[in-house]
Amino acid sequence: MPVIAVLTLELHIEHSHSLKDKRHVVKGLKDRLRQRFNVAVAEIDAQDSWQRSVIAAVTVSGDRTHAERVLQAVENDSAQMLGSMLVSTGIEWL
Repeated sequence: MPVIAVLTLELHIEHSHSLKDKRHVVKGLKDRLRQRFNVAVAEIDAQDSWQRSVIAAVTVSGDRTHAERVLQAVENDSAQMLGSMLVSTGIEWL
């Protein structure tokens, strides 16, 4: 039975002073995660906020352990890239 796992990343982009500044950070993160981990990535909340963003990374797998490893790697890579901009994370299983 396939499993669907969603990793939610909440960001606070303190140095952002416009939506253009924010888009630069968000696009860089989304592109990096798609390329490195083959996950679907989208901004799911706070699209009109200059300094806040909520990003979801989704993976589908036939093995829950594999899906968990992929999203843990995504979370670790995001934390390394974003540093203190990463406010919180959470995984949901569907």
